[in-house]
Amino acid sequence: MRTDLFDFDLPPERIALRPASPRDSARLLVVRPGGAPELADHIVRDLPGLLRAGDQIVVNDTKVIPAQLFGRRLGRGLEVAIEATLVERIDGSRWRALVKGSKKLAVGDTVRFGDEGKVCFLGQLDATVEHKGEAGAVTLAFAFHGPVLDQAIAERGAMPLPPYIAARRPADEQDRADYQTLFAREEGAVAAPTAGLHFTDDLLARLDAAGIGLHTVTLHVGPGTFLPVKVDDTADHRMHAEYGVVSEVTAAALDAARKSGGRIVAVGSTSLRLLESAAEPDGTIAPFAAETSIFITPGYAFRAVDVMMTNFHLPRSTLFMLVAAFAGLDPMRRAYAHAIATGYRFYSYGDASLLFRE
Repeated sequence: MRTDLFDFDLPPERIALRPASPRDSARLLVVRPGGAPELADHIVRDLPGLLRAGDQIVVNDTKVIPAQLFGRRLGRGLEVAIEATLVERIDGSRWRALVKGSKKLAVGDTVRFGDEGKVCFLGQLDATVEHKGEAGAVTLAFAFHGPVLDQAIAERGAMPLPPYIAARRPADEQDRADYQTLFAREEGAVAAPTAGLHFTDDLLARLDAAGIGLHTVTLHVGPGTFLPVKVDDTADHRMHAEYGVVSEVTAAALDAARKSGGRIVAVGSTSLRLLESAAEPDGTIAPFAAETSIFITPGYAFRAVDVMMTNFHLPRSTLFMLVAAFAGLDPMRRAYAHAIATGYRFYSYGDASLLFRE
């Protein structure tokens, strides 16, 4: 399909720079393709009344690490500022990173991360450039290893805010809490599964009281989630791979619920992509522990997910293509036009939508 079919204009003031407070006070646009009405304005707190007893909500329990590190090159001429975003752990001491200013680095260089005035229990956090790839990809070998390295990164790192927020303000201490879901348990993401940001303990209690189940899966979100689709035809785009896990317990519980008439409600594109990757052709969800690079565009035949809760996405993004596949391109274009006209807040810290399958 042509990429320009998924384009739209978004006024900059619609981009949220902070989340709603409390989290479940965010607006929620309900989209029922072919329904009457097709679009309905709610808030996230209304969710228990929009679902039915027996439905099963699936959330992503990945935890965002403070993966953005600021430092400088040492020992070779003038010191040069370096900004690195850790994207994939290789082993206990090595990470793949995307580096701004990577052209100023050579294999063997030492980079020292952190401000001199910031106290680190390990002193300096140094890394050696082990390998350089394309498009700013660098392999960093740190001087520390395992949990010790994790703690040093946590002390020196910043939350890797999406570029559309980072371009307008720096990350701060508030983001360490704001950019983490209530379900965050498994460290490994460099971006939050943002639909999960809307949940509160009170909302979970009300969902439970309404007979709606809750299950967790894990998909470690990578930086590719923010990459634009640069090709003219979606057939030429290649998705980034991300590692995900659906446990035997979760798979069995979801399959049992579906056989009893319950619907699977994916919270976020990450949960949906993982469930669809784990689903058999007949819709049975199997245990899963592997990378997935599934790319969902209109025409995809959904196997597992019946309802989707998700934020509002970037134009020409794989995420907008996914929601167009789920609820229909024309209904989603109308939904986004309504959201823009009525002041919904967009992107990671923005409002949400509840989509019923076309």
